[in-house]
Amino acid sequence: MAVSRQKLPPLNALKAFHAASRHGSIKGAADELLVTPQAVSQQIKLLEDTLQITLFERRGRSIVLTEPAVLLARYVDAGFEELTEGVRRVTNQKYKNRITLNVSPYFATRFLLPRLDEFREFVPHSDLRLTTMVDTPDFSRDDIDVAVQWGYGDWPGLESTRLLTDHKAICCTAEVASRIKTPADLLTETRLNPVLQNTLWEDVLAFLGMGVPEKSSEIAFHDAATMRRATLSGMGVGLISLADAEKDVRSGDLVAPLGMDRLLEMPEHQVPGFYLVLPRAHRRLRNVADFCDWILPQDWCEEGGAGASKTFGNL
Repeated sequence: MAVSRQKLPPLNALKAFHAASRHGSIKGAADELLVTPQAVSQQIKLLEDTLQITLFERRGRSIVLTEPAVLLARYVDAGFEELTEGVRRVTNQKYKNRITLNVSPYFATRFLLPRLDEFREFVPHSDLRLTTMVDTPDFSRDDIDVAVQWGYGDWPGLESTRLLTDHKAICCTAEVASRIKTPADLLTETRLNPVLQNTLWEDVLAFLGMGVPEKSSEIAFHDAATMRRATLSGMGVGLISLADAEKDVRSGDLVAPLGMDRLLEMPEHQVPGFYLVLPRAHRRLRNVADFCDWILPQDWCEEGGAGASKTFGNL
């Protein structure tokens, strides 16, 4: 039976388990905790009785974690690391001003990095730490305060606010485009899409009045930048963000066989974008609130970009 938050094991029992699992011995845990080996054994027995599982196998003077203990140790280690970081951040001025921000690589290089000086002027004493994961972070495990993510705004349990709209254009090389005269011709071509939102082509085809065939030829990529490179190589038909599509079409590297603006009238809920994403409680942190106050009013459009007033390049 799962242990509810109201019935978590005693903290001292978890501390004893945490120490014993790292040292591989009761004595090592006792030395770390400044208690007797008997006291450590009692706490571990209490934890085993509470969870109704065996955590260690005794082998002479050493102990070996059982399979359930190996799994539990991962979460207990992470929990104590979080507690340590939390105490450090509220008691040490060095960490009080820290903001850990996760941003998709494309948004970071094209939009955020050139404007960091503006943010530092807005919040002069901030200590900004930047990571660039494409996937949505686990805010607790990854120690992330706030994120800018690509998607549709549907992150359960998290607060999200759209910053930019990512309208797409159907693009391909001239060779592939020679076979596309009508939307129906897309059904016989290899369609490229981002694996994070692999329903994008379904929505596009439905908007163009077609369904997805049972035998569909698609290739998914982890990020849209890689998908764009695959499109440029002639691998298939890609959904390219308007700002990049304009550049690629203007340079002659790609063609928009159905027109650059064909998808601009898609329903808003089917058009992806970049969102400010964070747990609601994180807004209570002064520096996070300052960052939100700075980023939300920003106009992130690139000069010369195509489409609506807040349209931008690939992920």
